[in-house]
Amino acid sequence: MKKLKLSLCQMKVVDDKDANISKAVEMIYKSSKNNADVVALPEMFNCPYDNSKFHSYAEDLENGETIQAIRKAAKDLNICVIAGSIPERSEGKVYNTCVVIDSKGNIIGRHRKVHLFDVNIPGKIVFRESDTLCPGKDITVVDPGICKIGIAICYDVRFPEMFRLMALMGAQIVVIPANFNMTTGPLHWELLMRARAVDNQIFIAAVSSARDEKAHYVAYGNSMVADPFGNVLGRLEAEEDILLVDLDLSEINRIRNELPLLEHRREDIYEAYQTEKDTN
Repeated sequence: MKKLKLSLCQMKVVDDKDANISKAVEMIYKSSKNNADVVALPEMFNCPYDNSKFHSYAEDLENGETIQAIRKAAKDLNICVIAGSIPERSEGKVYNTCVVIDSKGNIIGRHRKVHLFDVNIPGKIVFRESDTLCPGKDITVVDPGICKIGIAICYDVRFPEMFRLMALMGAQIVVIPANFNMTTGPLHWELLMRARAVDNQIFIAAVSSARDEKAHYVAYGNSMVADPFGNVLGRLEAEEDILLVDLDLSEINRIRNELPLLEHRREDIYEAYQTEKDTN
């Protein structure tokens, strides 16, 4: 498929799992009515982004009510869903996990957030995901039969090495369920999304929760899509809404032919410096 319609569901997340699941399913149905091929949900879409909530909201991926509901919607609507992320319980640990579901309702991929959000900006924000969550260790690229899609979660976007690996693995789009905050969002959100798109000449789609000024953690919102040349193809503001964007995947090859960044990499130099570093 050279062209596809992508839907980013910027939903308002509340302290009620059933209400969040219902809202997510409702937005998937609305996306389907607008002929979306792929639908993406935000980070922690079934749970407030709050360390005190992660354990109580956590569930098994295969049998938990959240993913079961999303799988049913995907199958009923014949649509691919990037199921944002939820707190996943596995072997006594909790992860921040995104599940990719194909149009037949099958789980075809899972990405556990690799880089945990542990920050302390005095007077502005303190948050330590590692107090409750465990990190993943995989680079995730899936192929639901539409195109190759890479998955990263929020803070992962700050680590360009991860995105280069996904691009080399063939990812044409990287979907980033995220919840930037009101400190980092205004300065870094668009900058990082456009940079990762330009670095790797791929589409970047970042989907946030809607902003709730009364929440423990106030999300920035501003879900957006950047193309392989760094253009912003669409962007929301703070409120709950759905962003629908048409992507022309042939733009990737066109831009890479005009500006062949990946071909111009000097792996011989990079490897030589790394070898020298390792031996010193």
